[in-house]
Amino acid sequence: MRRILVTNDDGYRSEGILALADALRPLGDVTIVAPMTEASAIGHALTLRHPLRLEHMADKIFAVDGTPTDCVNIAVTQIFRGLPDLVVSGINKGWNLGDDVTYSGTVSGALEAALLGIPAMAVSLRFSRAFDFSHAARASAALAESLFDTPLPSRTFLNINLPKGEPKGYRVTVQAKRNHITSVAERHDPKGRPYYWIEEGQDTWHPHDRSDYQAVQDGFVSVTPLHPDLTAHQSLSAVERLSFDAAAKVR
Repeated sequence: MRRILVTNDDGYRSEGILALADALRPLGDVTIVAPMTEASAIGHALTLRHPLRLEHMADKIFAVDGTPTDCVNIAVTQIFRGLPDLVVSGINKGWNLGDDVTYSGTVSGALEAALLGIPAMAVSLRFSRAFDFSHAARASAALAESLFDTPLPSRTFLNINLPKGEPKGYRVTVQAKRNHITSVAERHDPKGRPYYWIEEGQDTWHPHDRSDYQAVQDGFVSVTPLHPDLTAHQSLSAVERLSFDAAAKVR
């Protein structure tokens, strides 16, 4: 039987991860290994400066007091004792689109799996006051089954985002880009000392017909293939034209 690892960054109690696990069970033996508490916007962080605790919360449900990346590594080495057949991270409460994938703990769970050579995908749903995970769960199961039938190239994983409600269909997309505006609010504690909140800036997305952002805005499931290679291949020739001798003199 196929072994499927489910993780997230919202914590093991999240309704999204439970709905995802239920939808995937017809495809294999599902185990949840997720953070003890919410670990959103933590990116691809790996805990190195304090020990991690693994708690058995219920049948096939484990919690780690760390990040999604920690959870994947603990699951592989301590629970599966080997590589599972698939890792699915989600269902996240809120989109992980475009440039935001670099911050996302949800996406990083799938990224870590890809680095380990495991087929993987991350699943996120538009934020709402009342979440309905049913459509996202069904889409996740359908795409997972497709991954088993048609594996992706090595070190490639899927970033999946869904609109609110029943989607109109699927679109294969690219990452959107947006104008980033830093927004940091300064406040003061009762003793008058300043403290700061990093807030979500009101950024505008660049128009692009094939972007993940446009797909979900149009009511479609966005399916974006990602990989961990951050090399700007199109810029290699430009870098080769730089004068390294001049750079060495500056030092």
